[in-house]
Amino acid sequence: MLQALKNLQQLLKKRKESRIVGLNYIRLLCQARLRRSFASKIQTQNTMRKGAKRKVSQREDNKENSTKPDNHKEHPSKATTRSKRVKASHPESEPEYLEEPRNLEDLWKAAFPVGTEWDQLDAVYRFKWDFSNLEQAFEEGGKLFGIGNNKVYLFGGTEPQQVPFKGKLEIVYIPIVVAVVSPCPPSDKIGIKSVQRETEEIVPMKEMKMDWVPYIPLDKRDRQVVEYGRKSPQIFVLGCTQRRAALKHMKIDRLKKFDYCLPYLMPIKEEELELSTEVDILFPAEPNPPVYCVFDWQFDEVEEFADDRIKEEELSADQKDAFMEFVKEKVRQQKRENREKKEARRQAFEKMSVEAKAAFENLKYYKFYPVQKADTPDISAVKASYINRYYNKAHEVL
Repeated sequence: MLQALKNLQQLLKKRKESRIVGLNYIRLLCQARLRRSFASKIQTQNTMRKGAKRKVSQREDNKENSTKPDNHKEHPSKATTRSKRVKASHPESEPEYLEEPRNLEDLWKAAFPVGTEWDQLDAVYRFKWDFSNLEQAFEEGGKLFGIGNNKVYLFGGTEPQQVPFKGKLEIVYIPIVVAVVSPCPPSDKIGIKSVQRETEEIVPMKEMKMDWVPYIPLDKRDRQVVEYGRKSPQIFVLGCTQRRAALKHMKIDRLKKFDYCLPYLMPIKEEELELSTEVDILFPAEPNPPVYCVFDWQFDEVEEFADDRIKEEELSADQKDAFMEFVKEKVRQQKRENREKKEARRQAFEKMSVEAKAAFENLKYYKFYPVQKADTPDISAVKASYINRYYNKAHEVL
């Protein structure tokens, strides 16, 4: 019992000693902080006194300098020590003025260049072509201004030509834009025809992923198309939604169709209907190379035509009969196509309203070439009014 009491007394004594040590530590810590705080205040006061003295001395010096105008000449070293370093001023660069984009600046690019090979599209935009003449045509006094209830339908194209540029002749894909003035779309079809293709196809535009789409000028693009269409002289462009990235998965025949596309226009008058009397002949003269030629049944006679091929050693004598029969079959096929064209035109016009017929009879089309600039090739010598086999010639070239 006595031992337990002794242990308790020792424990209480130790706790008392530890409490005293802790209190002493806290007291010392507080004293150290107070000393640091007091020292920083003294230092701040000394700094402020020095600054005040410096300002007073500067004011006195300024007063002396004002009373003695030549003082800076007598004591140049003092003036030098007191003066601030002056940074060298850089010459201000002239402000750059950026041209505001014009409302119809990208109009010519919006019209898809129909019939241009896909791998040549980049070559079309190689130069910075200027179609300001097309833009000006929509301004007051222009060909496409004040057209009443009509609309303007634009389609693009390219004309590969050898033209001079920077002292050399180059093959350049020249972009052209055709503007058709009409109250309704001139056609919803596309023609597919070339020398390489034996037959001509007239297919709906949508089959080739093409259609007439409204063009919205730059200053109207923050509004809805519907709102713009209510009160504007509408412009439509022939656009194409075929993605270039998908071409690598496309079959060759389908891909080539795009190369041979031509905007189609049904002939207004029967005499304007192109009924060709020529046929393209590609005769397989095995084992020799195939015989390619053009036969015109209006001027050529079949047997004489075959004899000429034999004389030119394009055809052997034992192939004469087969060649003649091949030519006759091609002629029959072309005549059948001509009859079908006539019938299709007749039926189409019978279905037309009087207003539509009048609109077709009054169609106007204008062909636009780029304006000549210093950084673009000279195309003045290659401008032509011909558009294609369906539109024939433009009423005016601009």
